[in-house]
Amino acid sequence: MSEKVLDYDIVIIGSGAGGGTVAKELSPLCARGARIALLEWGGHFEKKDNTREEIPMAEKYYFDHGGFQTSTQDMTLAFARALGGSTTVYTGTSITAPDSVLKKWDVPGVTPQDLKPRFEKYIQENGVHLYPPEEINDNNKLFVEGCQNLGWKVEQFPVNTRGCQGLGTCNLGCAVHAKQGTAVVQIPQAQKNGVEVIPFCRADRLDDHDVLATVLPPENALRASPLSPGRYRFRAKKIIVSAGVIHSSALLWRSFGNALSSDLGRYFTCQPALILVGEHPHPIKNTEGHPKSFYCDQFVPSDHFLLESCMYFPLTLAKNLMGFGEEMDDLMSHYAHLQMILVLAIDKAERHNRVTINKKGDPLVHYRFSKRTQDSFIQAIRSSTRLFFAAGARRVHAPAMDRFFISPEQKDQIDTLIHKKYFKLGKISISAAHLMGGCRMGEDPKESVTDPWGKVHGQDHLYVADASLFPAAVEVNPYLTIMALADRVAEGIKRELS
Repeated sequence: MSEKVLDYDIVIIGSGAGGGTVAKELSPLCARGARIALLEWGGHFEKKDNTREEIPMAEKYYFDHGGFQTSTQDMTLAFARALGGSTTVYTGTSITAPDSVLKKWDVPGVTPQDLKPRFEKYIQENGVHLYPPEEINDNNKLFVEGCQNLGWKVEQFPVNTRGCQGLGTCNLGCAVHAKQGTAVVQIPQAQKNGVEVIPFCRADRLDDHDVLATVLPPENALRASPLSPGRYRFRAKKIIVSAGVIHSSALLWRSFGNALSSDLGRYFTCQPALILVGEHPHPIKNTEGHPKSFYCDQFVPSDHFLLESCMYFPLTLAKNLMGFGEEMDDLMSHYAHLQMILVLAIDKAERHNRVTINKKGDPLVHYRFSKRTQDSFIQAIRSSTRLFFAAGARRVHAPAMDRFFISPEQKDQIDTLIHKKYFKLGKISISAAHLMGGCRMGEDPKESVTDPWGKVHGQDHLYVADASLFPAAVEVNPYLTIMALADRVAEGIKRELS
């Protein structure tokens, strides 16, 4: 099949928090004659395309239907394939990178002083705010009650919504587009300014200043790409890779092999997560309202874990819990009584955790759970169990036990009943959605893939602008930090072009 050649000044690959932001920030260049393309593998979901059905929407929005497995198949990674990337399917939580994390990153120029105005810009642009008390549902209130009864610090998540109707299905995309992701805010502005958005366009390989790509037929009854299906060569003066942590590294591997950097794909982190449930004697409102309103981070410095309120749908919940048979049937029959907590382990950036490709060029993620991360999980499970009981739960289901339930009468035995000897990797459902690293930024080409402005070392035209840039885990939801770093990348490109 012959390829069609198209000439551009700038080509951006991927449209999530990184690519969508870069597109919007560079879009004023179109008024000066620049031609900019934004390529997106997935399609553009309009309001009418979202049915809020759990299985169909997960299949449509996510790579591998939300079931991408690490090479050892002991963790599932969730990331979206849609215009707007994973900003379409996360809960809208919008937290800035802690100063302590930026200090640990130690990247010249990436300081609180540099990022603060960038954070403030997107907080305003995306309508980030706190939900008022009357819009907080029972599941979130129980999280607060449990923390307060234990004397733990609890904080409210700022969220980026406008006109939220409390549908609760944020992880399946927002059916009313209340969530202010890049497909709702930044990309429409970029299009208005002249950026050409090309959905269903998969970037296959980079060839010097060219992007070799395939435009695919539309799927899921979504609007087709403006380009006919086929192979294309997008020629560009500047290329920005923002395909998300998994596919950015994979694309660079297919294009350069290990010649680009010895650190390509390495230092992958993901803040691995577990879902825990406590059953209450009475029904609680857990499916209406925003699913994630509060968090407790007081254990991050000492035990490296974060607790968050959460709500997941029946199938997602069931497949993330332990056990089967009558006990699982019993638990799921009380779904309307379940309080849920999401545990996130703050993993350390380690060189052996990495993104590579297989013989076909498809991404492979190699991830080894460290002793620290496993210890964090045990402490987090114990703490969550105490929180459930402090909030009034009549029984708790948690991994790392030799039994299905633990009751309030056994709360003095929590440290004995929940133990590392019962924590079996591959038998416990661990997932992750905060994917970071693989193209870490820094000054020294021997220890990083890009410079502090996202420009790939040794390349005069190639940049990275997504969470791949993170040198280590950001220890909070990464959305705003990705946008702030993408803003830096766009600033650097504009400075070079001027």
